[in-house]
Amino acid sequence: MALRLLTRNLRNRISPNLCSASLLHSHATSFGFKEVREEEKSQMVGKVFSNVASNYDLMNDFMSAGLHRLWKDRLVSKLSPFPGMKHLDVAGGTGDVAFRILESINSIRRRALQDPINDDLQEETRIYVCDINQNMLNVGKNRALERGLGEDKSLVWVQGDAEALSFEDNSMDGYTIAFGIRNVTHIEKVLTEAYRVLKRGGRFLSLELSHVEIPVFKELYDLYSFSVIPRLGEVVAGDRESYQYLVESIRRFPPQEKFASMIADAGFQKVEYENLVGGVVAIHSGLKI
Repeated sequence: MALRLLTRNLRNRISPNLCSASLLHSHATSFGFKEVREEEKSQMVGKVFSNVASNYDLMNDFMSAGLHRLWKDRLVSKLSPFPGMKHLDVAGGTGDVAFRILESINSIRRRALQDPINDDLQEETRIYVCDINQNMLNVGKNRALERGLGEDKSLVWVQGDAEALSFEDNSMDGYTIAFGIRNVTHIEKVLTEAYRVLKRGGRFLSLELSHVEIPVFKELYDLYSFSVIPRLGEVVAGDRESYQYLVESIRRFPPQEKFASMIADAGFQKVEYENLVGGVVAIHSGLKI
């Protein structure tokens, strides 16, 4: 009974915000549950990630009880990296996904120690870590140094906008974006750019916090999201407001089926998704044919 009362009060607080956020004009967009002008959103999101950059991975551990590490492992396993690949990891400033991809490629190399062809392919491997936020990239570069990867030519750090990438058409074997696409202003533009830069046969993969459909689990998840996560942000990172936005941005992101249809509309084929932890997160994938 207490849980039902708490979740009903929570829904009453959330619903008016969702209604007002849904009445967006063509020149407006959502920033969490707020309505803002499109030109303001990127600056506001940029401020959020500048604020959280230094504690980003620590907070991910707290918020997901360390599960985000397993989710990223699953993302990379579905990518199936290979030596010599050209890969673009967008919104990946801290390097979490890129390091996993490089480790996967290096493990393949170790299994073929004396293969000179494999060595040549390793030299050609390029993993581009692209993020619009320089603070996040700085965190990733420092982590690369700590891992002894500071001089690794396979890792290339690029400050760039997911909606207007600087990479050439048909230049990438793979594209990943983890916990980033819900923060952009125009999801369609990001998907169009992903399709443009991928080669034929290239794979698009998105790991994103998504929508829980199981009723009781959803109530618990909403309660945890709105009552616990902002408080954690305040205690651990000294920033309640940024984590309040991050929680709200999840609710504004399209449901799994809708996002899958958006990926297909961008031109991708064989679009599918996998729910993890009952839909708390989902991995969407598509192929450029």
